[in-house]
Amino acid sequence: MEESKEVVNRLLEIVKEISGFPECRNTSKKLYSNLSRRMKLLSPLFEELKDSEEVLGDDDLRALVCMKIAFEAARELLRSVNEESNLFQAMQWVELSKKFHEVTEQIEQALGELSYDKLDISEEVREQIELVHAQFKRAKEKMDPPDVQLYVDLLTAQKDKDPDRAVLRRLSERLQLMTIHDLMKESLALHEMVIACQGDPGDCLEEMSALLKKLKDSVVEERPEMEIDDSKKSFVKHRSPVIPDDFRCPISLELMKDPVIVSTGQTYERSCIQKWLDAGHRTCPKTQQTLLHNALTPNYVLKSLISQWCENNGVELPKKQGACRNLKSGSSTSDCDRVAIDALLQKLLNGNLDEQRAAAGELRLLAKRNGDNRICIAEAGAIPLLVELLSSPDPRTQEHAVTALLNLSINETNKGSIVDAGAIPDIVEVLKNGSTEARENAAATLFSLSVIDENKVAIGAAGAIPALIDLLCHGSPRGKKDAATAIFNLSIYQGNKVRAVRAGIVVPLMRLLTDAASGMVDEALAILAILASHQEGKGAIGQAEPIPILVEVVRTGSPRNRENAAAVLWSLCVGDSQYLKTATDFGVEEALKELTENGTDRAKRKAGSLLELLQRTTDATVNS
Repeated sequence: MEESKEVVNRLLEIVKEISGFPECRNTSKKLYSNLSRRMKLLSPLFEELKDSEEVLGDDDLRALVCMKIAFEAARELLRSVNEESNLFQAMQWVELSKKFHEVTEQIEQALGELSYDKLDISEEVREQIELVHAQFKRAKEKMDPPDVQLYVDLLTAQKDKDPDRAVLRRLSERLQLMTIHDLMKESLALHEMVIACQGDPGDCLEEMSALLKKLKDSVVEERPEMEIDDSKKSFVKHRSPVIPDDFRCPISLELMKDPVIVSTGQTYERSCIQKWLDAGHRTCPKTQQTLLHNALTPNYVLKSLISQWCENNGVELPKKQGACRNLKSGSSTSDCDRVAIDALLQKLLNGNLDEQRAAAGELRLLAKRNGDNRICIAEAGAIPLLVELLSSPDPRTQEHAVTALLNLSINETNKGSIVDAGAIPDIVEVLKNGSTEARENAAATLFSLSVIDENKVAIGAAGAIPALIDLLCHGSPRGKKDAATAIFNLSIYQGNKVRAVRAGIVVPLMRLLTDAASGMVDEALAILAILASHQEGKGAIGQAEPIPILVEVVRTGSPRNRENAAAVLWSLCVGDSQYLKTATDFGVEEALKELTENGTDRAKRKAGSLLELLQRTTDATVNS
């Protein structure tokens, strides 16, 4: 009785959820409307079963459980139609139609297994359910034909460099991409798709982005009054228009001129993210996720929107990005207010505690705002003064100082100035004893400075690694991410691998690896993979009995995690038959064979090498 009530209540909850979904307006409208309408028509059945005191038979209960599973699949399908890219749905209409057909079949099958005449329901509800069942049966027996005109228009618009306006107009209407707001929403949906596809959606993303740009240009050309919506019109009248956050590069915080998408779906100014990658980073600066590849996909739609915004607001699109260049001292191209910065520095130098705190806070914000400010603040001589404030007895002043240095360190030249000012030991001290936010920002600052190889040595020698491990264990979620990123970067230097291992990093990493809720599995595996390449790291990892969890990750993890797990297994098993035997006992061979077919290139190589090692060991055992 309890189980049947639980199933019925869940079915009612799902119907209530889909009733709250917005109306579908894209090419999937008919599929969406038919499925959601039929599901809602079944709610009277669930309502009467909920109120009934009669015990359901085993067959009817099984049918309701099957229906619950089908309803949950249908709910997710309906939700994805509302949230996913309209363009992608149009281009993948046949596949999407099959998904609707499959879930329709599942619901129809569950309805067919219910014994309507035995259920404690009214005659009226029985008639309605039989009618809905008949609708599902008819829908199961046929699939809606594709929209031929839509496909012709899509192919034409993709193939032609300058498609006919009538074609683009029809596509805009059919895809419901008729305003700048619609187009921005579509652009964001494409980015979400990148993330959902593990960062590698193939060539289709670039094709869709290019097509979206053509649609955007067509919308603007035909309806220029829709260039900006009412909420943005204030920008036009404002003497100094505020740059929308979506138009700023997360690295430089400046207006982007050549936006590109990385594998996590985030958009950056090309020159800034390229510089980041050239420095050896393999993470997304904004999310700290490991990049699955280094390909940069042009964000045509956003580039076009930025250009149009600049034109509307009388803003000249920048030729260079401030944080991604090295300006000479005294450059006349800087837009910062040097007088105001000098006044703040005087307060740092001669002010009382309150004035120093306020001035450090102002510099923190100015340094965050743009690249020109970062250059000006450094040229004015602020860095040594901020370094002195790292030892301030006032926690808030200390927090402002370390965060200001973090923001200033975005500029490559400033990194050297910060280290030359003797900041590293003081930053490490803040990392050990500062407030929560100060510790997190100290970790982020050390990561930023460690981009330069010689700084990795100095930071490790200053005792940063034990403090970072403490933050990794006891910090906030953000603090743990900052600590993990810094530890990973520092461990690229061989001497820091030993420091990390001897400071006891392996145990907390294994704990994070087995705790999916921590959200730190990616980081833990990445660090383990780099530590396992050192003999002392290999020994410490082996003592933590990692084989079962590593084999499980190889079997079920994300592409990048499977790659790193295979790399750790390889390091452990080479030259150690006991690890190899343990891995074999946990079924690693089957997981590795699958990885050689479906893993990343590096994962395939590691898996292949491990399989060869397994085969050689087996052959040696047989021959002996």
